[in-house]
Amino acid sequence: MATKVVAQPGESVDSLIRKFNKKVQSEGILQEIKKREHYLKPSLKKAQKLQMARKKYIRSKSY
Repeated sequence: MATKVVAQPGESVDSLIRKFNKKVQSEGILQEIKKREHYLKPSLKKAQKLQMARKKYIRSKSY
């Protein structure tokens, strides 16, 4: 997961930082880090998914 930005001759640090940030965004690295930040056991993940499905179903049926 190493992101590499190559500096051109005479390129400023600010432009390198912008390039780096753009590259990190496009590769989805921050989203992946946030996703892996807290580990959920598969059983808890399944329970959470069921709970969200129930909520969605109830919201769609209420008028």
